Amino acid sequence: MTVTADPAEKFQSYAHPERLVTTDWVAEHLDDPSVVIVESDEDVLLYHTGHIPGAIKIDWVADLNDQLMRDYLDADQFAALMSRHGIKPDSTVVFYGDNFNWWASYALWVFELFGHADTRVLDGGRAKWVAEGREMTTEETERKASDYPVPVRSDRRIRAFIGDVLPHSKEGKPLIDVRSPEEFRGERLHMPEYPNEGALRGGHIPGARNVPWKKAANDDATFKTYDDLRDIYVEQVGLDPHDDVIAYCRIGERSSHTWFVLTQLLGFPTVRNYDGSWTEYGNAVRVPIERP
Repeated sequence: MTVTADPAEKFQSYAHPERLVTTDWVAEHLDDPSVVIVESDEDVLLYHTGHIPGAIKIDWVADLNDQLMRDYLDADQFAALMSRHGIKPDSTVVFYGDNFNWWASYALWVFELFGHADTRVLDGGRAKWVAEGREMTTEETERKASDYPVPVRSDRRIRAFIGDVLPHSKEGKPLIDVRSPEEFRGERLHMPEYPNEGALRGGHIPGARNVPWKKAANDDATFKTYDDLRDIYVEQVGLDPHDDVIAYCRIGERSSHTWFVLTQLLGFPTVRNYDGSWTEYGNAVRVPIERP
């Protein structure tokens, strides 16, 4: 069953307006069995303090990542995760979370690796829902298990590896470093106000442009308008919509947010997220880095 898109006027200028929903839309679909609301947070304990009624929790550490290898869960594990939460192949999955939808975008991107057909983001995420005084609950959501078929994971379409990044950099193709300016300049190895950890060296991949992920968001955690986003990435940075773009950060969550902006809101067809990001690149032996 196809679930209708949110007709919000703001969304209509985006390349794929159907990929965003408002808090009003979510409130109207709380009892829709075709819609599964997923909360994915940086703070993995936050869900238990209160969440949107009916929302399930997907933990970016425990649920989406392999526990032994630095990689995502495999196709069998993804199918088991979906089945456990009652998600079907034709379910409309709406993601939201804390911190400007960082991890909501990350979770959606992982779902995209497995080709789930209908994934959307709640514009403004958890912060907007809470700011509007909407209903929250601490009751654990229970959904009837489903039978989700084992999908094919297609990494290469939207994911980049260090072996892709090195020739991409050498050939002068667009690289977008979405970290803070301090990280980009090599002054820090993590965001300001976080423990300074994650790599042996600071700096950025040669040729990368620094466009901090948060430039794409408003203060209330909603995405900026199409015109504002185009001004940032096309007019100011000089990206062409037909460019082959790789985005990266420290571990891939902030660059998932930028991946969503470039592909779903601006309509760039060829954007890959380098999830190895600086924790891999900054620790790799004999790879070039740049500092201002």
